[in-house]
Amino acid sequence: MNSDIIRLLPDSVANQIAAGEVIQRPASVIKELVENAVDAGATSITIILKDAGRTLIQVVDNGSGMSPTDARMAFERHATSKIRTADDLYSLHSMGFRGEALPSIAAVAQIDLRTMRHDDTIGTRLLLSESKFESQEPASCVPGTNLMVKNLFFHMPARRKFLKKDSIELGHIMREFERLALVNTDIDFTLIHNDITLHQFRHSPLKERISALFGKSVGASLAPVATETSLVKIDGFIGMPRNAKKRGAQQFFFVNGRNMRHPFFHKTVMRCYEQLIPVDAQPSYFINIVVDPSTIDVNIHPQKNEVKFEHEAAISQIIEAGVRETLGKTQAVGALDFDPGDVPDIPLFNPDSGVTAPSEGFDENYNPFADTSDVHPNSSYGPRPVSARVPHDWQKLYDNFNRERVDALESTSAPDCGIFDEQPAAGTVALGVGAFGSLTPQEASSAESALMSAEAVGETSSFFQADGQYIVARSRSGIMVIMQRRAHIRILYERYMGLLSEGNMPSQQLLFTEDLELSPLQSSVLEANMERVSALGFAMRHNGGTRWSVTAVPAPLQGGGALEIIPSLIEDMAEQEDDSSRRRLMEPLALALASASAIKSRQPLGDAEIDSIMAELFRCAEPSFTPDGLPVMIILGYEELSRRFSPA
Repeated sequence: MNSDIIRLLPDSVANQIAAGEVIQRPASVIKELVENAVDAGATSITIILKDAGRTLIQVVDNGSGMSPTDARMAFERHATSKIRTADDLYSLHSMGFRGEALPSIAAVAQIDLRTMRHDDTIGTRLLLSESKFESQEPASCVPGTNLMVKNLFFHMPARRKFLKKDSIELGHIMREFERLALVNTDIDFTLIHNDITLHQFRHSPLKERISALFGKSVGASLAPVATETSLVKIDGFIGMPRNAKKRGAQQFFFVNGRNMRHPFFHKTVMRCYEQLIPVDAQPSYFINIVVDPSTIDVNIHPQKNEVKFEHEAAISQIIEAGVRETLGKTQAVGALDFDPGDVPDIPLFNPDSGVTAPSEGFDENYNPFADTSDVHPNSSYGPRPVSARVPHDWQKLYDNFNRERVDALESTSAPDCGIFDEQPAAGTVALGVGAFGSLTPQEASSAESALMSAEAVGETSSFFQADGQYIVARSRSGIMVIMQRRAHIRILYERYMGLLSEGNMPSQQLLFTEDLELSPLQSSVLEANMERVSALGFAMRHNGGTRWSVTAVPAPLQGGGALEIIPSLIEDMAEQEDDSSRRRLMEPLALALASASAIKSRQPLGDAEIDSIMAELFRCAEPSFTPDGLPVMIILGYEELSRRFSPA
C-alpha cells in the first residue's frame, strides 16, 4: 500500500493559486502589463478597455518586443528577463522581477499576444486560454507588443461574480492608471474605455502630468519640495494648507520610479501640516524618493506596492525637514503675492515734463444743504440761503430715538418665518462646548425627562440663550447647555434623511447654472449614476468631455454649495460596491444639506424658536450628538457646581 499523499501541483493549478494573489481585478492586470511595457523600454503606451476590463483589456506599446521563443517562454511560471541570481533582488532597476504576472493572467483569461522586435521583419501571434497553449504562428505586426486579455475570470464564476459594477471597477482602473502615469512622466499615455478616450497626454514634467490628470486647479495649488543628501534625494510637490480637503486628496509616494504605500512616511508629512489645516482635512502631495537600490526591499508583497527601507527613520526626518522648509517659504511668499492683474497702470516719472498746479476756485453763494430746485430770485446761479429754507419734517429723523429698543429692532428685522425655515448656504462653524464632557445616554434620558416635566408645567422661561450660541435649560440633575447650531444640524439631518429615504427631496431650479469641470473618472462615475443623482434632488447637464452644468439642486441648498457637495457625492458613488449601500450615499448628502441650512452661530433666537428647537431635538433618535459625532449638549451637575463653589 502506497502511503505517500504529497503531490506536485500541475502548473495550471499553481498559476491559478498565484493569480489569486497577483490578479484581483482588472486594475491588477493593467498594472502588470503596463509595468512590463515600461521595462521593455516603451515610450508610448495605449490601454483599451471594454466593460471596465471585464470583456477586454488591451495594452499596446512600442517597446523592444519579443522573439517567438521569448513570447512562448514569457507565460511559463517564474520565467523572467529581469533577474538572474538572488543578489539581483537587492539592486533592482525594473518594475517586475517575479515572473508570475503573465502566467497568472493566462490562468484566469484568454490571451491574444502579437509581438515583434524592431530588427525583425515578421512578428509572432500567440493564443492561450486557461493556461493552455492553443497556437503560435507568424504574424504581420508593428514593432513592440500588443497583448489582449479577453473575458477575465471567464471560467471562474465565483471570481467573476466578485467583480463589482463597471463604474466601481473603472474607478479602480483610473486610480491605478494615475499611479502609473505619475511615476512614468517620460512616457506618452492613452486610456480608452468603450471607444471613449478618457486620457491622452504626451510625456511632460511631473507638474504638467499632475495638471493633466487632476485638473489645472490642483497643479496651480502645489509648491515644489526638493532636498538632497548623501543618503536620499527627495523631490516633488506638496499642496498648500488652504487647499487641503476632507476627502479626495491626491497623495502619492514614489521610490526609484516605483509607486508605493508607506504609512510611516504619510504620518511624517501629516505632522508637518499640524496647526495649519483642520484635523479632518488631508493635504495633497506627490513625493519622489531616490535611494540606493541596495538599501530597500521591494520583494515583500506580490503586488510590489510595499517597500522596506534600511534607513527609514533618517529618511523620515529628511522628508519632514524638506516639507517644513517648503511650507515656510511658500507661506512667507504668499503674504506678499499680489495679483499683477489688479495693479493700476502708473506712468513712469519724467523729470523733464512740466507740472501744472491745480486751479483753485469756489462759489461764494454755494450751499450744500440747500434745495437746488429752490433758486433765489435775485441770483442767477445760487440757491436760496439756508435761513430761508428750514425743512418742516426734520423731527422725523429722531423718531426712532424716542422709541423702545425692542420696537425699533422689530421694525427693522425680517418677518419671522420660523427657526426651521431654510437658510442660505454657509460653512459649518466649529465651536467648543466647554470642559465638562458630552452627554451620556443616561444623562440624555434624564435631560429629556427634565425637559418634558418642564413643558408639562409650562416652564418655558427655564430656557434661555447665552452668548448667542448656547441654549441653557434646567434639568433634574443640573444645568443643561445645548449648542444651538449643532442641535439644528441634528434636527435637519434626520428630516432630510427621511425625505431622501422616501425619494421626496424637493428640487430648486437655478436661475443661473453652475458649471463644473470634473476629472475623467468623476465624469464617468456621474454619467453612470445620473438616475441616482436625480433622485437626490440634483439636475445636471453634460456639456461634453468632462464639463457639466448644474441646473437644479436640493431645495435646502437654495443654489449655494453645490460645487462643494457634488464632488464628494461622486466620490461616495465611486466607492459604493452595490445599490444596497444607498443609505451610505444619503448620509453625507443629508449632513451637507443640514450644515448648509442650519441656523448660524450667534444668531439671536426668540422664546418660541428656542422652544421649537428643544421640542424637535428630543424627538430625534440621537439628540446628544451630531451625525458626524460632535457633542450637541452637556450637563453641568449640581455636584460639580457644589465642588466648584466649595472653599479651597
